Amino acid sequence: MVTLEMSVGGHRTTLRLKLEAHGPYGSVKGRTALALWEDVADRVNPAIGIVESTSGNLGLALAAVAAARRVPFTAVVDPVISTSLADAVRVLGGRLITVDEPDGAGGYLLSRLARLRELLRAEPGLVWPDQYTNPASPLVHVRETGPELRAQIGEQPADVLIAVSTGGTLAGFRRYAAAARPPWRLVGVDVGGSAALGGRPGRRVLPGIGASRPSAFLPDGHRPTVRVTPDEAVSACLWLAKSTGIEVGGSSGALVAAALRLQRHPYRQAHTVCLCPDGADRYLDTVYDASWRAGKGLTEVDVARDAEILSVERAA
Repeated sequence: MVTLEMSVGGHRTTLRLKLEAHGPYGSVKGRTALALWEDVADRVNPAIGIVESTSGNLGLALAAVAAARRVPFTAVVDPVISTSLADAVRVLGGRLITVDEPDGAGGYLLSRLARLRELLRAEPGLVWPDQYTNPASPLVHVRETGPELRAQIGEQPADVLIAVSTGGTLAGFRRYAAAARPPWRLVGVDVGGSAALGGRPGRRVLPGIGASRPSAFLPDGHRPTVRVTPDEAVSACLWLAKSTGIEVGGSSGALVAAALRLQRHPYRQAHTVCLCPDGADRYLDTVYDASWRAGKGLTEVDVARDAEILSVERAA
């Protein structure tokens, strides 16, 4: 956990970053991968293995889980996956099938799922953990991540910001908050062009956040939700790295951009927490690469125009 004491728009505020890059398999999806494996392990044929559709982080985590258990793993991915993530999956023995046909909804998710179902029909013994609908996905955050965050930040009222792709993390936090009643306001963070929390799908360039269809875990969406642009998300990543030396992934940049926006609001909370899904190591050839940003038409914007970092404190 990193705590940034800040001044935003002349007002003192606290921004906390829960860095899941330090967790199992380097991302919040490490928790998901372990939970999904536990759910399907008794159905897996060790000679045939498991298959999953992924934009990157879950694929890497499942590849590691499968390798440790000597089970074959196939990841159905798309061109948005970073080279470093794809290479890491291969190093762990995972098989990559890349779907390069857009799904007509701004991304590749629907095309990936169509290819995955073809694989299941061709090999009936193949097991799909299904991160998109498996109740194990949100449940791990009810049991682990939610209570862990509360222990870290105490009982101060806070806005807790969670990025949305499948919606499993946010759904799990909603269930935890409804049962345990921490003094939090849960804020979903999505990107323009995503249908994860409702709305019309469109072009998206950032991996790990947003989706081509509504979340099965959050069929009625979520309120409040903040939507940011890819320019804002990338700019927040770069600003945070330059200002603090803390390097986070693209979806975490979206969270930081949303947090800065909320901290300017007249009814802001004094404390804002971002559940940062992963680190910069998986985005050195994308978010942190100037030529990639230029190729995607992304430009830096001044997301922190009135923000000053007063102190940085790191804790376990």
